[in-house]
Amino acid sequence: MNPLLSVAGRSGGALRSSPGQPAVASHPTVEVSLDTVGRTLWSFMRPNGRPSFSPPLLRDLHAMQRSIHDMAEAGGGALPFRYMVVGSRVPGIFNLGGDLALFAEKIARGDREGLRQYAHACVDVVFANADGYGHPVTTLALVQGDALGGGFEAALSCDLIVAEKQAKFGLPEVLFNLFPGMGAYTLLTRRVGTRIAERMILGGQTYTATDLHEMGIVDILAEPGDGEATVRDHLARIDRRYNAHEAIQRTKRLVNPVRHQELRDITDIWVDAALRLAETDLRKMMRLVNAQNRRIQTIQVESVAS
Repeated sequence: MNPLLSVAGRSGGALRSSPGQPAVASHPTVEVSLDTVGRTLWSFMRPNGRPSFSPPLLRDLHAMQRSIHDMAEAGGGALPFRYMVVGSRVPGIFNLGGDLALFAEKIARGDREGLRQYAHACVDVVFANADGYGHPVTTLALVQGDALGGGFEAALSCDLIVAEKQAKFGLPEVLFNLFPGMGAYTLLTRRVGTRIAERMILGGQTYTATDLHEMGIVDILAEPGDGEATVRDHLARIDRRYNAHEAIQRTKRLVNPVRHQELRDITDIWVDAALRLAETDLRKMMRLVNAQNRRIQTIQVESVAS
């Protein structure tokens, strides 16, 4: 059997680690493959249009996570992988964060429940990464492009962040008078403490991968184009001392847990703040949406030309 079982490019295709186990499926916006030799599940976001956490991408991420739980149940509580990698297939972009156009629409309508449901869907994904799906799974973000807003939060939800040197990170929400409410405060304070976390959240600054490596937020730097190879090499080193590594992972989650309810409670604060935004704030939000649209159009043109 080929050690790398992949269904990349097959919408709704299925991936099985061994006969009789339920499938981990690839979906239209999420590509999944299982490296049985490296005991690693690789997942790559490939959203249509703006590379943000759109409802279709969130639905596919939830479906993928449910299939992992199903696989564990069928395996008697065990998973056929020890590591999970979260990356992106969009050139130059990991993820640009929340669906700002959707935010603006729901805020304009005063749709509190719609905002709340969206926010809960986001933090459900974040929590699954942070919790290792309830198993001693090490989650790793492979950031090969910009991770902004919710994209940065998604990377922070993983146990390890490997970033190529050209990647940039930021929390721009303060620029339109909001804050990143899908995990940033919870996850950053566990890495750098409250003072630095609040400075990053309220500053609206963009950071390089090198900046964040020096701060201890990015764990491993990779040269441009070498991200996947760097991840494989690092996971191979971990695996040689897996017994110790797995014990530390379990200890970390016991000593400094990320609580699902905490994440959801913070989203309620975020919804209240979003519904207080003024018209000028919404215009700033939409200017950012337009900039994102122009950027993805440029990427698409360059992709066709190449």
